[in-house]
Amino acid sequence: MSSINGLGREGPAPVVEDEITSFFGSAPPLKDSEKIFEKLNRFIELNSSPQGGDGGERRIVCVTSGGTTVPLEQRCVRYIDNFSSGNRGAASTEYFVKAGYAVIFLYRRGTCQPYCRSLPDDPFLECFEFPDGSDIQVRSSHSEAVKRAVRDQQAAVAESRLLKLPFTNIFEYLQTLQLIGTALKDLGPDAMFYLAAAVSDFYVPWNSMTEHKIQSGAGPLDIRLAQVPKMLWVLRTKWAPSAFCISFKLETDSKILLEKAGMALRKYKVHAVVANELLTRKEEVVVVSTDGNVLVRRDTDKPGSDVEDPLIRLIMDRHSAYIKESHT
Repeated sequence: MSSINGLGREGPAPVVEDEITSFFGSAPPLKDSEKIFEKLNRFIELNSSPQGGDGGERRIVCVTSGGTTVPLEQRCVRYIDNFSSGNRGAASTEYFVKAGYAVIFLYRRGTCQPYCRSLPDDPFLECFEFPDGSDIQVRSSHSEAVKRAVRDQQAAVAESRLLKLPFTNIFEYLQTLQLIGTALKDLGPDAMFYLAAAVSDFYVPWNSMTEHKIQSGAGPLDIRLAQVPKMLWVLRTKWAPSAFCISFKLETDSKILLEKAGMALRKYKVHAVVANELLTRKEEVVVVSTDGNVLVRRDTDKPGSDVEDPLIRLIMDRHSAYIKESHT
């Protein structure tokens, strides 16, 4: 069977919709969903109104970051994790904010945060000293990095350019993404989704889990995992169909990377797929689109440079062209 409008898993759209409805119907309720939706609407209002922010409208991008967990018990002790440090999403957020975007940063708790990447690797408390027994001070060796991180972070939040929303498991991630998609729908092409999070492909349905910790004394453990519905389908067709959408494809085998990225591009009709190979992901990526493939490399002549710098500039140019085309 062919896919509907080229989107989603192969098969009739009602089948995909049934899978998605089943997933959300069995998921545990998202905590503080009303507060999250209020924060989203306020943030969007501030940045899409000429009276908000710096006096002008801003484009808004949702950056997803980090990996989702799959709990194995309802009162979770054990879980399956997805590898992701969150560095790509954190770095990209900094460059988006610098370029004038407002960013909704949907991130995994405990992963890399915007403006913290330049901080020393030392444990947090070792960044400070107590020289005279009365006032805590930042150690001189860390002073500039800490001040810069605090200044940039607080400025972005105070000027309504950064809204951070956390998740841990696959249920929280997808429910929050649904809220964001619904909230951004009316912005049309001025909204962007930059989906850098590593999202679990499989999960244990909530109503199939044991409530309490699985006991090791029961012997070998057999777990049947269900496939997570391909939410890109519903994001592209229902939640925010006019938004500019960038997805990511990570592989450990470079021989299949571009093929898999091309398949994702055609299957979900996203506007570009950022293809990264695990070992070289910090040095270069390939942006795959219907216009061809573009290799993006980190500027090795510039100390401390990130591959996200030229990547975000390219994505912004593509977004501008998309907005212009949408308005003609």
